[in-house]
Amino acid sequence: MSLNQSIVTVKGVGTQVAAKLNKLGIFTLKDMIEHYPREYEDRRKIVLIKDSVMEEHNNILAAVVTVPTVSKKAGKIIVSFRVKDETGSIFVTFYGQAYMKNNFSIGERYLFYGKIKRKYNTIEMESPEYQRITDSEPIEKVAKITPIYPSTSKLSQKVIRGLIEKSLDLCMPFVKDYLPSSIREDYHLVSKEYAVRNIHFPNNSEAFFEARKRLVFEELFMLQLSLYRLKADFARKIAGIPHQVPDDLKFFLEHLPFALTDAQKRVLKEIIADMKSKMAMNRLVQGDVGSGKTVVAAIALFIAVRNGYQGALMAPTEVLAMQHYEFLSKLMGPFGIEVALLTGSTTKKQKAELIKAALLQKLHIVVGTHALIEENVELPNLGLVITDEQHRFGVRQRLRLSEKGAAADVMVMTATPIPRTLALILYGDMDISIIDELPPGRQPIQTNAVDSAYHTRIYRFIEKEVQEGRQCYIICPMVEEGETNNDLISVVEHSEYLKTEVFKGISVEPLHGKMKPKEKNEIMQKFSKGEINILVSTTVVEVGVNVPNATVMLIENAERFGLAQLHQLRGRVGRGTYKSYCILVSDSKNKVTQKRLKIMEESQDGFVIAETDLKLRGPGEFFGTKQHGLPEMKIANLYQDAKALKEVQQCVKNILSIDPEFKTFENKQLQEAMKEWGVKEELYNAL
Repeated sequence: MSLNQSIVTVKGVGTQVAAKLNKLGIFTLKDMIEHYPREYEDRRKIVLIKDSVMEEHNNILAAVVTVPTVSKKAGKIIVSFRVKDETGSIFVTFYGQAYMKNNFSIGERYLFYGKIKRKYNTIEMESPEYQRITDSEPIEKVAKITPIYPSTSKLSQKVIRGLIEKSLDLCMPFVKDYLPSSIREDYHLVSKEYAVRNIHFPNNSEAFFEARKRLVFEELFMLQLSLYRLKADFARKIAGIPHQVPDDLKFFLEHLPFALTDAQKRVLKEIIADMKSKMAMNRLVQGDVGSGKTVVAAIALFIAVRNGYQGALMAPTEVLAMQHYEFLSKLMGPFGIEVALLTGSTTKKQKAELIKAALLQKLHIVVGTHALIEENVELPNLGLVITDEQHRFGVRQRLRLSEKGAAADVMVMTATPIPRTLALILYGDMDISIIDELPPGRQPIQTNAVDSAYHTRIYRFIEKEVQEGRQCYIICPMVEEGETNNDLISVVEHSEYLKTEVFKGISVEPLHGKMKPKEKNEIMQKFSKGEINILVSTTVVEVGVNVPNATVMLIENAERFGLAQLHQLRGRVGRGTYKSYCILVSDSKNKVTQKRLKIMEESQDGFVIAETDLKLRGPGEFFGTKQHGLPEMKIANLYQDAKALKEVQQCVKNILSIDPEFKTFENKQLQEAMKEWGVKEELYNAL
C-alpha cells in the first residue's frame, strides 16, 4: 500500500464524501492523516444532568427513556426524545435529520456532548455528538480528549474522526520515519508513529505536546532542508573581493542630497564590513517604502567603482529602472562615474554602443531590467550586483547577473517588509539588514477604511485635490469585467465610468498588466509628468512608481489584497511635501477582513503590518508565495514555533556542513523524504 493512494481506499468514502474531502484538500491517505486538528476538547469529564451548565457544552452519560418522535415546525423536521441519568432528565433534539429517529433505542446508554439550552420550560441539548456505550467498553475509551478538525458544513466532526481513525489503521505500517535517529536523540523527539497517532488522539496533554513538537520540527526541517538544497549554489559562501574604503567616501557622503538616518548608517556599516571581507557579500536589505534603500545601494556602488570594479543594478520595471538611473546619474556625475540605462526600450544602436562601452570598461554602473541578464551583455570587471524588489526575480535570474563577475558581491533590496520569521525561512542563506527608520519630515498618510456608500464623498474629495493641482491613484482588483468575479470592480470599465460619468474634464487613464510594455511606460511617464490627473490601475503600480505630486490612493475591494500589498500601494502617495490620504473601500462584513483593515488605519509601520498579515493569512499567501510552490504549514506556526525554527536551521546547517552531498545512509533517506515532501522546483524561481 502507498500513502499516495486515493482517499476512496478508505471504507465509507464514496464519490460524495470524497468530493467533500477534496474541498478540504484531502485527496490521498497521506492528506487524510496529515489533516491535523485545529483544536481539542477535553471530554474526559462527565457531568451529571443536575450539574450541567446552561448555554455551555456539557458531556453527559444518559439512557434513552422515550421513543424518538419526528415532527415538523416551520417546515423543519425535528427528531426529539428524552434521556435521563440518576439526577434528572433532558430532551435531545436533532434538526433536519429525520434518519436520527432510527439511531437510538429505549434503554441504551449514550455519551452525549453538546450545548444545553432552556426552551419553553424544558431543557434540551441540540444536535449533540453522541456515542453508544456498551458494558464491554470502558468509558475511558470514549470519554477522552477529542480532536476538532477544519471541516465544511457538509462534513461532520464525527465522520472526519471516523475516517482518520480508519486511515491511521491502514497507513501506520507504511509511515516512514525519515528523521535520522541522531537528530531525534539530540532534540528529544518522539517517533513518527507515536507523533501521528497522538496528534489526532492524544492520551493526555503530555502526549499531545510531544507529538506536536516532533511534527513541527519535522515540517520546518523538511522545508528548510529543501530550500537550502534548492539554493545551494546561491547560498555557498565563495571567495569575494576584499574592497578598500575609498579616500573620497566621506566627501561623497557629504554631497548626498540629505543626511543619512541612524538606520541607514547601521546598515551601511554592515555592507561595508561585507565588502571589506574576503568572502563575497550575500545580503538582503529590507526597508519600508521611503526608508532610503537606494541611497545605501548608491554608496555601495560608489565603493565598488572606486575599487576599480563595475556595478549593476537590476529593477523589475522600466519605470523603476529609469528612476534609479536618473538618481544615480545625478549622484555619480560630479565624481566622473559613468552610469548607463539598459531596458527593453533601449534601441538596437544604443544597446550595441552600451555593450561595447561596458566591455571596454568605459561604463562603471549599468542600471536595467531583465535586459541586463542577456548573454551578450558583458561586464568583465563586475564587482557588485544589486537587485531591487528581489521577490520579482528568481534565484536563477540573480545568479545569471552575479555570474557575469567572477566573485561579485550580491545585495538584494525589498520594500516589502517581510516578517523576520518568514525571512528566516525564505532567505536563511542570506545576511539580513533592516532599515527600520524613515527620514525626518516624512508625513504619515491618513488612512480610512469605509464602505462603498462613501463613494460620492470620496469622488468629491478627489476632485478637490485635483483642482489644487494634485494627482490620484484608484486601484482595482481586476483588469476587465467578469474576469473572475462580477462583484469586483475592474480597471477597464471603471476608468471608462469615471471618465464619462464622474470626473468630466479631468484626465483619467487606465493602466494594467495586459497592456504592452511600451504602452504601460507611456502612461506612467505621462502620470509622472502630471499630464494624467487620475490613474486607474491594477497593482502594477505597487512597485517603483515615484510621483511626489500624488496625494490620494483609493483602493477598491480592499479585502482582496494582502495587508503588505495594501501598505505597498499606500506607499505610492505621501512621497512629496503634501498631506496624503489612503482610502480603503470594502463592503465585506467578514470579521478578519475588518480587523485587517483596522490595522491599516492604526499603523504606518510596514513590519507591524506584515507580521499581522502573516499571522492572519499564513505564509503561503504572503506576497504570493503560495503560487510559487511554498507549501502551506500544516502544523507549524511561525509565531509559536520561532524557537523551533532556529533550532531547525542550526540542525540543517550542521548536516550540510558535515555531509553536503548527502552520502550517508541516513541522509540519503532524507533526500527521498524531500522528494515526497514536495517543495516545488518553481519555488527556486520565486526566491
